Amino acid sequence: MPDEEQQTSLQAFFRPNISPDDIEQVHRLRRAQPLLTAFTALFYGGSDAVLVRLLVLQELASDAAAPALTRADINTRLGYLEPESLETVLYRLRSHQLLSWDAPQGVYRITPLARNVLAAIDSLMALAQDEDEGDIGFLLSQVAGSQAVGGVTVEQLQHLLGRLVDLTEEFRDAIASGSEFRLRKAQEKWNTACDWVEKGSEVLHAITNDPNADTATHRAAQAIGRAQSALLNMQGMFSRALNQIERQRVHLGQSGLSTTDIKTWLMQHEDLAGLARDAIALPVTPMFITPSEMIDVAEAELFADKNTAPVAELPAGEDASVMESKTSVTPVELDAWLNRLSSFAASIDASTRVHDTLLPANFAVASYRASLLPLLGDESEAALQGGTAAMARLPLAFEPQDGMIKLKDPHVAAISNASLTPLTETPPDTKHD
Repeated sequence: MPDEEQQTSLQAFFRPNISPDDIEQVHRLRRAQPLLTAFTALFYGGSDAVLVRLLVLQELASDAAAPALTRADINTRLGYLEPESLETVLYRLRSHQLLSWDAPQGVYRITPLARNVLAAIDSLMALAQDEDEGDIGFLLSQVAGSQAVGGVTVEQLQHLLGRLVDLTEEFRDAIASGSEFRLRKAQEKWNTACDWVEKGSEVLHAITNDPNADTATHRAAQAIGRAQSALLNMQGMFSRALNQIERQRVHLGQSGLSTTDIKTWLMQHEDLAGLARDAIALPVTPMFITPSEMIDVAEAELFADKNTAPVAELPAGEDASVMESKTSVTPVELDAWLNRLSSFAASIDASTRVHDTLLPANFAVASYRASLLPLLGDESEAALQGGTAAMARLPLAFEPQDGMIKLKDPHVAAISNASLTPLTETPPDTKHD
């Protein structure tokens, strides 16, 4: 009664009033039990044993021209292994249907299940050579491969969506940290992620335009598209954070060196203590002081300064000089652009081209307006005060696209293809659906 024992063992993990058969995911995992058993056979036990099993299975499957192997062939290929260890591995692979034994012909054969398992492991290992590239690259390759054969699932799209959300949060944390080194490292990872996003855009476009895909698949693909847009729009956040750090950088006299240069140089040395070798003639003698002595000295210094300080009188009052303020042109143009976008958001109910809102205007004004469009929907900017923060809170979505649009305008000959879409708030009774 192995099935009854398995059922009893599985039931022990659940509450008494809940049956595992009532959970859909349990049923889905049970259908994949042969595949899960194959992975268990390979990866159960210590890391060294797992490595030897994979080594044996990959070696036996490496020669596609020899689908059948005799025991003599196996001993020749794996002569560097102990015979007893090799026999143990072969028995484990054979007992879990990763290796089949053809008794009439006296040969071993690699099963289709074993080749599928090896293909999945090899693709993951190939894309995981670089941690920053392998995580999203493997997920995207799974989606692209499944879409090519018409079998993409909602679970695969959800995994890709989850990784995109994780990357967005990771980049936001790096920007909020204020660390230049962490910020530049995150920007390099962001550039790699954007390359993968561009490669996956065609796949997502094919999924959204597939008439045979169900509603859940379309919804997941659209959510991935929004996550990709949020990831691509972080370029402005990186630029502002790096510019802020650049303004606050401290330079050492007239040497041209900054604190960043010194920290970078120090990080290249593994033995920082060795830099002081032969640089100090006499050893440093540490001096210790107790908290009580520190309080006594501080109190004496405080009263000494208080008693000797001269009595200073407040200066006589003077009339403040009146100066004529000159209003900057930029805030005026920003207010005008903000009023125009506000009225535009209240009047439209569908997407429209960006150039319809930017023009008519001369090239300088149109360029200034276009440079502010990425702020729409920027959460970090919306949390601040001022005109740009009010613009970030407008119910509009800026959606840039590839390509250029030629215009018949006296000042602007062509403009990037983009659109503005009004955002509609979800009714309160449907937010939790």
